[in-house]
Amino acid sequence: MGIRLLLDENLSEHLLLQLVDLFPGSEHVRDLNRGGASDRALWELARTGGFILATRDEDFVGMSVLQGPPPKVVWLNVGNSRNAVISALLRTHAGDIDSFVAHDEYTFLAIGFYKATSIR
Repeated sequence: MGIRLLLDENLSEHLLLQLVDLFPGSEHVRDLNRGGASDRALWELARTGGFILATRDEDFVGMSVLQGPPPKVVWLNVGNSRNAVISALLRTHAGDIDSFVAHDEYTFLAIGFYKATSIR
């Protein structure tokens, strides 16, 4: 079976149609009647369902570090981006996601937009 994403409530369920070829069997929490569920409940749903949790919520990054996988977390640091942008990022990084999943010791993968900073 391939990589199955569980899209958090802060992502659109419309993304599933754009990603079904790369991540078949993926789900959105609202489609599973879990909209409004606590972070803990979503974590457990992803863990027991064999999903990789895809989210914009940085709290799940902390949970992944403290508790370890499963589930693994794909953190989308994309701000308030359009679905097309998020879909393109996930598609572009599908190989990275595959490599991430293959390493048991990795807890989260950050994908998104980052600003270079300099120390003066």
